Amino acid sequence: MSTFALILLGLIGLTLFLCYVIVPQGTVAVVTVFGKYRRIMSPGLNFKLPFIEAVYKRISIQNRSLELNFQAITIDQANVNFKAMLVYAAFDQSEEAIKNVAFKFVDEQSLMQALVRTVEGSIRAFVATQRQAAVLSLRGEIVLHVKDQLDATLESWGYHLIDLQLNDIAFDEEIMRSMAKVVASNNLKAAAENEGQALLITKTKAAEAEGNAIKIAAEAEKIAAQLRGQGVALFREEVTKGLAHAVEEMTKNNLDPAMVYFSMWTEAIKHFAEQGQGNVIFLDGSNEGMNKSLQQMMAMQQLQRPLK
Repeated sequence: MSTFALILLGLIGLTLFLCYVIVPQGTVAVVTVFGKYRRIMSPGLNFKLPFIEAVYKRISIQNRSLELNFQAITIDQANVNFKAMLVYAAFDQSEEAIKNVAFKFVDEQSLMQALVRTVEGSIRAFVATQRQAAVLSLRGEIVLHVKDQLDATLESWGYHLIDLQLNDIAFDEEIMRSMAKVVASNNLKAAAENEGQALLITKTKAAEAEGNAIKIAAEAEKIAAQLRGQGVALFREEVTKGLAHAVEEMTKNNLDPAMVYFSMWTEAIKHFAEQGQGNVIFLDGSNEGMNKSLQQMMAMQQLQRPLK
């Protein structure tokens, strides 16, 4: 073959080679004609016009992550250090979204700078309205605030925010020490209050128990005193009945009722002697003393008889 034929075959092979473009999975290719946007190539084998169409940029449609480290200031002038992870991706595979991704920024570095500064600014604006004591409990609210603020902006860039994770929220060392002291003092205060309440409950229950015991003892003593009084009254009633019956029997048999009282007198003397346990009892043993005692006992018997 001639040299010209070889050159022609080489040019044809090169042209055919330049007609086909392989786009990897997870990416799309932006095609331009003389620098102007023309179309999008999907993943796989694609055909393009050689020397006319050119692949301007290959754009990944997979998720991307970015770590952030920055500082914010609360409304009460406390420095808060954030460590966050940002997950984002192309909005979708539509032509408009891919065009925004391809042409909104000069390069990837400019996109990263704008994205990072936008996220940091949104978080700083939110933290600036909060006090330091509330920041630690507002992770979810911060994430929702950032998403609400950035959705429209990122969509105009051809991206959307998938997730924002605040992995660490920390204050300056001095603030952390003071917060630890506050927590410790609050714990001591709570412990003291609990201990005081427990002691109050214990003493209250003890006082209630003692009061109930005194009340029960008083009720028992009252009932015992009533029973003792009733016993004494019944004893006296029975003694009175016995004396009255004995006097009545003595009278029926024409005997002197004084014999009953004399017998009671001697029984009393005997009881004193048996139960005295060495104590000295002085009694008037004369006839006049005995008569006097008998008269007193008979007078008591007369007073106890009902008037007719």
